[in-house]
Amino acid sequence: MQLMDIVAVELIEDFRVRLTFSDHTMREVDLWPYIRRGPIFARVRDDTSFFRQIEIRDGTIAWPNGADIDPNVLYYPDLQPAGWEHDRAPAS
Repeated sequence: MQLMDIVAVELIEDFRVRLTFSDHTMREVDLWPYIRRGPIFARVRDDTSFFRQIEIRDGTIAWPNGADIDPNVLYYPDLQPAGWEHDRAPAS
């Protein structure tokens, strides 16, 4: 698996963005599933003007409060953020 950086972000509507990755791939992504959890994303999801402050920082999308999302999770559809494993029901 090649590690990817995000090199450009464009707001589309609501929580949808168009991302351009370091290999020139462009993807339209709904960020809601990524920002709907966790206290770090509270302001990002609750304040539209804050959400719109999205920027590229260190190869990923980020916000002024330090919230960010792993670019590989946004590039590779089979990857999930590490914190999501806590949402799964324990295997019986």
